Amino acid sequence: MELRQLRTFEAVVRHGTVTDAANALDLAPSTVSEQIRVLERSLDVPLFSRGPKGMTLTPAGHRMLTWSSRLLAQADQARREVTATSPALRLGALETIAATHVPGVLSRLAGRRPDLAVDVRSDTARDGLLAAVAAGDLEAALLLDTGDGLGELGFTPPPAALNFLDLEPVPLALVAAPAHPLARRPALSSDDLRGETLLVNVPACSFWLAGERLFGSSVHRVRAGGVPVMRAWAEQNLGVALLPEFAVAERIAAGALTRLPLDTPDLALRLVWRADREAVPGLRDVLYATAAPAT
Repeated sequence: MELRQLRTFEAVVRHGTVTDAANALDLAPSTVSEQIRVLERSLDVPLFSRGPKGMTLTPAGHRMLTWSSRLLAQADQARREVTATSPALRLGALETIAATHVPGVLSRLAGRRPDLAVDVRSDTARDGLLAAVAAGDLEAALLLDTGDGLGELGFTPPPAALNFLDLEPVPLALVAAPAHPLARRPALSSDDLRGETLLVNVPACSFWLAGERLFGSSVHRVRAGGVPVMRAWAEQNLGVALLPEFAVAERIAAGALTRLPLDTPDLALRLVWRADREAVPGLRDVLYATAAPAT
C-alpha cells in the first residue's frame, strides 16, 4: 500500500464518486480509478460497491477506512517530527456556535499549547462536519446534540467509530413578538402550540430537529432562514421561533422579543472526534481546553 493510494481511497469515501474525488485531488478520473484498483488488488478484497449512485464502502472498505486514517495520521506525524515543523490541528464548528463558544476554546488551548496552530472551519451543515471528522479532514468538531448517544437529536452519524464529550448545556428559548397572543399566557404546554406558525431553517438544522422532538407535527412550519432571520421574523410577529438562549437574550432584554413560558429541554454542546485518532498531536490538548471551564 502507498500513501497516495490511501489518500485517494479516503477522497472517494468522502466525495462518493470517482469524478468528484478526482476534482478534489486535481487528478484525472482514470488515475483515481486505477489507484483504487491497485489498492484493492494489493489487499485482494473489494473496498467499494460500484453503483449508479456512486461508490459505497463494503465491509472490508469500512475496516480499511479506520486503518487508512490511522496510517495517514502517523505519516503526517512522522513528517512533522522529522522536519521539526509545528503541529497543526483542524477543528470544525457549527456556524451557530463558532462565534460564541470557539474563542474561549482557542484561548484556553493557546495557554496550554502556544506552539499548536489551529485551523478552524465553521460550517452551517452538521453532516459536513461529521463527514470531515470521519474522513480525517478534521481532528474534531463542535456541534449540538442531545441524549446518551451520538445523533439522538435526530440525525444519522457517519459509519465511523466516533467518540464525543458533552461540554456544557445549551438552553433553548421559544420566543415571539411581545404582541403575540401566547405571550399573555402564564404557562404553556406543547399542546398549546398546536396550529401555531413555527419559524424554521432547514430540516437538518439542530433547532428544526429540537422542534420535531418538542412539537412533532402539531405546528405549521415556515422556512425563514438561519438564526438571525428566524429571530428577525419572530420580532415582526410572523411566528414563534425555537432558538438558543444565547442568540436571543439581548433582544429579549431590549423588549423586541419575549420568551414564551414553555419548558424547553437543553441541547448539549458536543465535541466529536475519531476514537482511533486520539494520538494525533494536539488533540488531547483540545479535549482538555474544551472541557475546561472558562476563566
